[in-house]
Amino acid sequence: MWKYYAVLSAIFAAVTAILAKIGIKGITGNVATAIRTVVVLFIAWGIILATGEIREVKMLSKNNLLFLALSGVATGLSWIFYFKALETGNVSKVAPIDKLSVAIAMGLAFLILKEPIDLKTLIGGLLIVAGTIVIIL
Repeated sequence: MWKYYAVLSAIFAAVTAILAKIGIKGITGNVATAIRTVVVLFIAWGIILATGEIREVKMLSKNNLLFLALSGVATGLSWIFYFKALETGNVSKVAPIDKLSVAIAMGLAFLILKEPIDLKTLIGGLLIVAGTIVIIL
């Protein structure tokens, strides 16, 4: 099932880039990020309320809270820089460079999470890096 979710994530990320570029016209990236964040906030809390997962909030450990908060900081910074890039850059260049995060996440997963490295995954990550270099140059 994870593969379907990953493909849906990619589709929505692509649509997000186009909608964000259209929506950012005439405003700063910071304002755009703030609006986007409020929408995500309502959707995420709406989902856990609708599914009854709200009771899991009581089970959060300090470790959960710490790392989810740090993840939130990283997400916020990522979105701020993404919108800053979209303010002046073309989606066709910004979005693929942003996806260098995939290769970076793979490397961090190998180093920090000790996930296994297989040849297909390594080659895929290197192709992402190569594609990013081609776009940047």
